[in-house]
Amino acid sequence: MCRCAERMSWPSVIAKNTCWCNKRLTTAYVLINCELGSEEKVFSELKLINKIKETREVFGAYDIITKIEASSAEIIKDIIATKIRGMERVRSTLTLMGSEKEQN
Repeated sequence: MCRCAERMSWPSVIAKNTCWCNKRLTTAYVLINCELGSEEKVFSELKLINKIKETREVFGAYDIITKIEASSAEIIKDIIATKIRGMERVRSTLTLMGSEKEQN
């Protein structure tokens, strides 16, 4: 457990369940290529994944772009490897990792 929890009151810890010691987020943009005709199905499935903040259908070499924010690159890697690439109709992905930013 993080030591910052010692400084918080229990109602605050329970209500928020959040550690504010590390206020940095890592952002990744994932370009997704789907099987022909499956874009809307993949789009709908992506909207259900926790940590995905934005999803848009796009035109060009890729069908969908999605934005993921998490506390570490490892969490993002796991989401991409298991949840996005694990989707039956996803053919390929390209990940663009952003720099960290402060949470508001």
